[in-house]
Amino acid sequence: MSIKLGDTAPNFQAVSTAGDIDFYKYLGNSWGILFSHPADYTPVCTTELGMTSKLKSEFDKRDTKVIALSVDGVDDHQSWIRDINETQNTTVQFPIIADENRRISELYDFIHPNASATATVRSLLIIDPEKKVRLIITYPASTGRNFDEILRVLDSLQLVDSHKVATPVNWKQGDDVIIPPSVSTEEARKIFPKGVTEIKPYLRYTPQPD
Repeated sequence: MSIKLGDTAPNFQAVSTAGDIDFYKYLGNSWGILFSHPADYTPVCTTELGMTSKLKSEFDKRDTKVIALSVDGVDDHQSWIRDINETQNTTVQFPIIADENRRISELYDFIHPNASATATVRSLLIIDPEKKVRLIITYPASTGRNFDEILRVLDSLQLVDSHKVATPVNWKQGDDVIIPPSVSTEEARKIFPKGVTEIKPYLRYTPQPD
């Protein structure tokens, strides 16, 4: 199965370090991040899970629940978490799914045979409260994820959902945003009281509205 942007993220039941979970029930009405790891006790993954744990307050501020997946078993996960806590100076509090039969990895297209026939690639999905897939990023197993970028995109998605805007290149919280072409300049001046700067009829900026 190939999952694309805008698709409904498929539900699943799984065993995890937090016990048996139903993915939809775990997410509830929150945003969600599901990310896969090639295997337990791998150095890159250890740093990633440590960083995810350290960013808990940032994800909480964004009403976002995180959940990881690896193709090893729960006992290995639990032992690995102790290593992560020790080496990354943190306390992992989110579930890690045990996908030993690779059922969920195949459901979410985390196995790329030309990269590895058995291990998952380093994929990450952002899922909105309607269970729609809003972001897919896939890294090679050798390259760790950029969590500044993940938070940046999450901020952009949540801003875009609450206002009629888009975010320009390298946008970050507090920067000006773009008024999409579907909004006329006349309408934009009413919607965005902070002002509208028109560079071209199709390229117009306004201060971040929230």
